[in-house]
Amino acid sequence: MFETTLAGSLPKPSWLATPNVLWAPWTLSGQPLFEAKDDATLLAIRRQEEAGIDIVSDGEQARQHFVHGFLAEVDGVDFDKKVRMGIRNNRYDADCPTVTAPLKRRRFVHEREARVARAATSRKLKFTLPGPMTLIDTLADGYYGDRVKMAFAFAELLNQEARDLEKLGVDVIQFDEPAFNVYLGETVEWGVPALEKAAEGLKCTTAVHICYGYGIEANIKWKEALGDSWRQYEQTFPALDRSKIQQVSLECRQSHVPPELMKLLKTKTVLVGAIDVASDKIETPEEVAETLKLATQFVDPERIQACTNCGMAPMTLGTAYGKLRALAEGSALARKAI
Repeated sequence: MFETTLAGSLPKPSWLATPNVLWAPWTLSGQPLFEAKDDATLLAIRRQEEAGIDIVSDGEQARQHFVHGFLAEVDGVDFDKKVRMGIRNNRYDADCPTVTAPLKRRRFVHEREARVARAATSRKLKFTLPGPMTLIDTLADGYYGDRVKMAFAFAELLNQEARDLEKLGVDVIQFDEPAFNVYLGETVEWGVPALEKAAEGLKCTTAVHICYGYGIEANIKWKEALGDSWRQYEQTFPALDRSKIQQVSLECRQSHVPPELMKLLKTKTVLVGAIDVASDKIETPEEVAETLKLATQFVDPERIQACTNCGMAPMTLGTAYGKLRALAEGSALARKAI
């Protein structure tokens, strides 16, 4: 009950990448960069263990970005042909690579960091991948001419990657789908089916992470425009509850999500976001416990895990790991109180 985990990314050390920013440029190149990524992965896992996290991850230390880290080894994506376009329904503009040919995975994309992470810990290991809908929302389509067709093409590649990760001993494979909070009707119509295709045949635990984004300015402004009640989950949770995905990770702490929406996840393990990633203020264990206890009003405690709202890549190392310690200590407090 109340196992602790994190949504995905962690800050990178300054000897690996420019600190406190997304899309952080690497400080090294060639073989030294590979070795530094390995070292950062090992260090991230050790720090999570020391903080008391039960289900650890590689912290996405070997990836500049959760989407483009996967795309780097996919044929059919032209990084030299970029299009300036609005993503997340025009929440912000980005220079997006273009799909120009049939999509094909060149190799097992995340093999190296997954092997390093698996060898580094005896705890349960989570590995994150971008979901199909979020992938296509971050690309210009110069080949398929159909969003759904392109999403399912990516779902096939993601399924290949997920199966390889499972063979390496990964315990939890999580697909990140922030686009699910933006394209609500499409999520129900084809986003969840594409997600199920990405997870097809897996025997390990499967999860989907749906949040309101990193604590960056564009996301903060978008949240401010959503009003006092964020009800996006109300449309997507029923479809997810009917799906074969086993866990759903959502945003709770310092959000305007009505907590009763968690009742819509009647059969899933619910990863309750008890850590705010849009603030540098480190939660107290008591605040974490309060968030978890609130969740028990709507979800059986046995189906709750304590999690972060989203990834923490833009934060300082001290803030991020301080928040993870609070998460572990708060989870212990909540466990005693039940």
